[in-house]
Amino acid sequence: MRWKAYKSFGAVLACIVLMSGCGSQKAIEGGSDGQEGVPLEEDMAEGTAEDIAEVYMTTDISPEGLMKVYEALQWEPEGPVAVKLSTGEPPASNYLRPELIRDLVQHVDGTIVECNTVYGGSRAETAMHYQVAKDHGFTEIAGFQILDEDGSMTLPVEDGARLTENYVGAHFTDYGSYIILSHFKGHSMAGYGGAIKNISIGLASSEGKAWIHSGGTSRTNAWGGEQDAFLESMAEAGRSVMDALGENIVFINVMNRLSVDCDCDGNPSEPDMHDIGILASSDPTALDQACVDLVYGAEDGGSLVNRIESKNGLHTLEHAEKLGLGNRTYNLVSVDE
Repeated sequence: MRWKAYKSFGAVLACIVLMSGCGSQKAIEGGSDGQEGVPLEEDMAEGTAEDIAEVYMTTDISPEGLMKVYEALQWEPEGPVAVKLSTGEPPASNYLRPELIRDLVQHVDGTIVECNTVYGGSRAETAMHYQVAKDHGFTEIAGFQILDEDGSMTLPVEDGARLTENYVGAHFTDYGSYIILSHFKGHSMAGYGGAIKNISIGLASSEGKAWIHSGGTSRTNAWGGEQDAFLESMAEAGRSVMDALGENIVFINVMNRLSVDCDCDGNPSEPDMHDIGILASSDPTALDQACVDLVYGAEDGGSLVNRIESKNGLHTLEHAEKLGLGNRTYNLVSVDE
């Protein structure tokens, strides 16, 4: 099944089609752009066929479903493979469980990687963070490394409005390829967390996290910065990572346990909407846009929509597209039979 997206509208339609089997050929009113729906086969809002990303989706949230969307990417990693995810803050966050991701990580002979936090907690120091990874079962399925256990390295940021450089873990270049494996959910500061946040805040060293949060004004103080500066800095940091890796990076978002709170919250709000599926793309902006659209199209997505809008979360996507980090127009492709 293939759906031609008109910005966010095609994904809203696809959400309804994939969940209900409806055969409508028109997008519905709504979507994260807040505009009325239009026929899908009319002229595209932006972009040509060459720059519209493919976003693959399954409703099967299982090891088999995860492998299916990964294989749909037809991606061949080069060199050692890093699998970037969130190890999750204890005691009860909604991090991706090892039993879900094990087959994929072992299929690519990957090393699970993370960076230390800047806000304190159980993952702020390297020794404690390794213990959390062990306690949460990640070291049982693959090798594990804290990328900033030996400090930071810098990546240049091109065309940034906020940043000229990005501080990532010093071991970033130990790996030739990256799979960015994200639990899509809400976030108390960014509005939502997905692929862009995982390659910006997620791959940033502890000082890099402060740098992004502060909009490029401090490497020690993450708090009190301007909201839009933070959102734009995430997109700009993400652009630096993409520039560094080129085609040697792909993105997978798992849409389960859709709390309004992120995996950095050890006691998140209980989700009040249904699980949706697993999505994958080589374009982080298209992938996050598709996930946002599916939330907006869900009848029970109101709490998460409110969280996104309360933090102006869509601005990250706007700035990412402006930077050339990706395209908000995409084709949503179901890999389910």
